[in-house]
This record gives sequence, C-alpha cells and structure tokens, in this order.
Amino acid sequence: MKKKLIFKALITILLLMLVFTGCTSNDSGEVSPEGETDTVSDVFVGDKIVDIEYVKANMNNDNFMAIDARGPEAITKSGSLENATGVIWQQLSTVADGKSGDANWGVVLDKERLSSALSEIGITRDKDIVVFADTQKGWGDDGRILWTLTLAGYDNVKILDGGILAIENAGLNTSKEPAPYVPAQVTIDNMDLTSSIDTDELESLIADDSVKIIDTRDISEYDGAANYGENAGGHIPGSISINFLELVKEDGTLKSNADIDAIMSANGIAKDDSIVTYCTAGIRSAYMQQILEMNGYTNVRNYDESYYRWSEINEVE
Repeated sequence: MKKKLIFKALITILLLMLVFTGCTSNDSGEVSPEGETDTVSDVFVGDKIVDIEYVKANMNNDNFMAIDARGPEAITKSGSLENATGVIWQQLSTVADGKSGDANWGVVLDKERLSSALSEIGITRDKDIVVFADTQKGWGDDGRILWTLTLAGYDNVKILDGGILAIENAGLNTSKEPAPYVPAQVTIDNMDLTSSIDTDELESLIADDSVKIIDTRDISEYDGAANYGENAGGHIPGSISINFLELVKEDGTLKSNADIDAIMSANGIAKDDSIVTYCTAGIRSAYMQQILEMNGYTNVRNYDESYYRWSEINEVE
C-alpha cells in the first residue's frame, strides 16, 4: 500500500512539472512545438551585415578580404585585424577635384576612375569582402564604402556588426601593418545610381513636397554649428534630425530591426516613403541609407554632395 502511494505521488509531481514547463517555456524564449517563439531578436538582421563569428569562420579563406575603412594610417597607429587592407572613402571619391562645396565634390568617382582606384587596391568582385570601422567613434566610413561598392555592382560586400571593437573583444590576431595592396584588373561597365540623388533632383522633390529628408549629423550641426568648413550652419529646410548613431547600441552593434523601425516611426517615416539621407559629405548618410534599405525601406537614397553643396547654393534653416 505504501509503495502505491509513493508511486502515485511521483506521478503527480511529474505531471505538475510537465504542466509548469509547458506554461513557461516560451517566456524564456525557447522554441514552441510549432517552431515559433514569443521573443523578438535583439540582433539586426540584414543581407549585408555579418557578425564576428562570420569573420572567424572565413578569415583564413583565400578569397576573404577585410577592409578597415579607417585607412592605413589608423591601422599603423592603433592596429587592426591581421591582414586587413586599409581603405578610406576618399580614395573612391572626387575629393581631389576642387574644394568642398563645389559641384560634384566628394562624390563617388565615375566608372572609369573608380575602376582604376579599385584596380590599384585590388578590390575585385571575386573577393568575400567584409568592411569595418570604429562604429562608436567613426563617421560611418564602412557604410560609405559598402554603398560605393554597391553602386559599382558588387554583391559580395558586408559590414561587420560592431566594427573594430568586435574584433578586439573577440581576441583575434591584430597587427599595425596594413596588408599591401595587390593590384588587379577591375572594370566597371555600369554604375547603379538608384540609391543616390543629386542636388537638382532633391530640389525638385522638395518643391513637390514629395520626400522625407533625414539629417544624419549631430543635433548641434542641425541646429547651426558649422564645424567642418560649411558655407553656413543649419540644415536643409524641412529635414528631420536623426543622428546616424541612433541606430547603434552602446556596444557598437546595430539596434534590432524593430528598434530601428520604432525610431523611424517616431519621426513620421514609413517604409514606403520617398526618403533622402544627408550629412556633411555623404558619409554618415550613406551608412544610414544602407541600414534602412536592408531594413525594408524601399525608396531611400543618399544625397552624395550633401550639406557642403547644399549650403553653398541654397537657403538653409
């Protein structure tokens, strides 16, 4: 009799444990029997974003190319991923043509000149290219290079989520010697400029009141600080201030897709809006353009000439 009572008690305890587990498994984010969870990922998911685990798994492959968008001087000064190639956005842009504020200054090189620049560095289409920078203290340089290569038709380029800090935290081998350039033949037949916009077209969209303009600079610049030789402080009339760093968490990784949507929604921006991003020279704004595009914003373009040019020839607020 005593054994039967003990057996029944054990059965009762097991049943209670099963019920309790079934009621609480989804609260901890575990997969339900239907393969779904009730939690939302805190990680940004995009087709041009990779994490440090991707770098670890691929960095020793022959076709892997890590580009440190801070450039060779930064690598020499503070170190970078071993065998990283230092490239700055200026190498792929028209900064040698005139001065800031001039028409077409600082924009992406045309297909012939860009072909030559990429050939000199050795950035070829067969490479598995991962670009990174200092996500917390930089200017979105990695996003600018990603955007530039996208215009050139490269479909094998990604940004490392978390940038140089992710590399350092992972304990990967670092070096203060940038990888030497290995020249190779690169020919760009066409430039896909659908994610770019020039001053004339932006003026037309503003006149038609058919665009949402995002100022990706710091709020102090939006409010009038002219820190980088701009012709006048202020912002493009009607633009919305969203610092590109608002998309980034304290650890340097991107906020989740849902969190970024919430930021946009709070500023009255929908995924099907016609959107233009800008900054001082089209760097921070290129970063935001790429992130928004990955997050499902279907018509977002980077104003390449940006505020340098706008403040030179147009009224500002």
